[in-house]
Amino acid sequence: MDHEHEQDDDGRKRTGNVWTATTHIITVVIGAGVLALAWAMAQLGWIVGVVSVILFASISLFTYNLIADCYRFPDPITGKRNYTYMQAVKVYLGGTMHVICGIVLYSKLAGITVGYTITSSTSLASIAKSICLRNKGHQADCRISYNPYMIGFGTLQLFLSQIPNFHTLTWLSSIAACTSFGYVLIAIGLCLSVLISGKGAPTSIFGTKIGPELSATDKIWRSCSSLGNIALACNYAMVIYDIMDTLRSPPSESKQMKKANLTGLSTMTIIFLLCSCLGYAAFGDKTPGNIFGGFYEPFWLVAIGDICIIIHMVGAYQVMAQPFFRIIEIGANSAWPDSNFINKDYPISLCCITINLNLFRLIWRTIFVIIATVLAMAMPFFNEVLSLLGALGFGPLVVFFPVQMHIAQKSIKVLSLKWCALQLLNCLCLFVSLVAIVASVHQISQNLYKFKIFAYKP
Repeated sequence: MDHEHEQDDDGRKRTGNVWTATTHIITVVIGAGVLALAWAMAQLGWIVGVVSVILFASISLFTYNLIADCYRFPDPITGKRNYTYMQAVKVYLGGTMHVICGIVLYSKLAGITVGYTITSSTSLASIAKSICLRNKGHQADCRISYNPYMIGFGTLQLFLSQIPNFHTLTWLSSIAACTSFGYVLIAIGLCLSVLISGKGAPTSIFGTKIGPELSATDKIWRSCSSLGNIALACNYAMVIYDIMDTLRSPPSESKQMKKANLTGLSTMTIIFLLCSCLGYAAFGDKTPGNIFGGFYEPFWLVAIGDICIIIHMVGAYQVMAQPFFRIIEIGANSAWPDSNFINKDYPISLCCITINLNLFRLIWRTIFVIIATVLAMAMPFFNEVLSLLGALGFGPLVVFFPVQMHIAQKSIKVLSLKWCALQLLNCLCLFVSLVAIVASVHQISQNLYKFKIFAYKP
């Protein structure tokens, strides 16, 4: 029988398999968070750093497999499909947890747009700094403000944000995914070239050394904050059901997704260890927050890497922002169904192209992009902001909700051995997330105290 033309139980046709799901996982995970892993390794040292990367990946594999079993309700093989993460939380855990999950999920989506604005501006500034150093020499003062680049990036997002829905962005998402692999491979290659040439820096099993430039207290804060950077790199909980919804069955979606989780997370972990270990070995205690910040030669290759980052951030920003836009607009439509301001589209013809202009969408999305850009300009601290975003998502989205859904699905008895073990995992991961959040907020506040607002020049 030809499965390609079969309809699934909900009348839709799906053609995905284990390998396409694996590709989606790797594409989603390989992102801005990878750039900060070398800095995280430098703070933690060889032993704790490597163990942390492997441990976060192992916990993620376990909980993502639990999420895969909850794709259908109540039975993981024959139950009704849950098309979104929040829908699964609602049917398994009820309305209150659904609301809490929504607050966490959409807060993170909104926050990531700030992080991506910072990431893109660091790459744009890095290109400008490289040009300055080439023209004026490596001793020249080429410190550059991120603000003009953030404004430029925000202006581009103002136009892209007016795209009505997520499906229109497939081409942009595909281009962004390709460039993500480009800059990660370039970063690995650049670090490897430093080590092969014998120019690697001294390292330590305990990470950055305490001394005149780093107090013991700052060392602890940085180490805790770095856990958030690792957590961010492991997170694809927000899109796991979108990936599962592409899978053709039989075999069951959960069975295929578990294989994809194993393959994808294993590949991801190898890439993470390469980036973090090679980066730390190349720069030692001076490892930059964004690994590309440590390279200026060969100029053309570093520039290509930075351009790949910028292209990726342009697409990734919309991939994260569009679901947030959609939920706000659905809420507004439900609250004011008769409002022309919110619901009416006005067709406008520009150069033989007809654009449907919606006033509410135009004004609200513009305000959102402006706020995200201003926040990025006020807090342009790459590592600390990414760490905060990673910590916010890991404990609740990657661990807590999957574990609670599994307990509800399997009707695990309270205070049984398995229940206690799962709740212990919950508590430990939520504690780690809380520690990383506190450390990230502390680091951001310290930087805000140290540098004049809107005047940061690295």
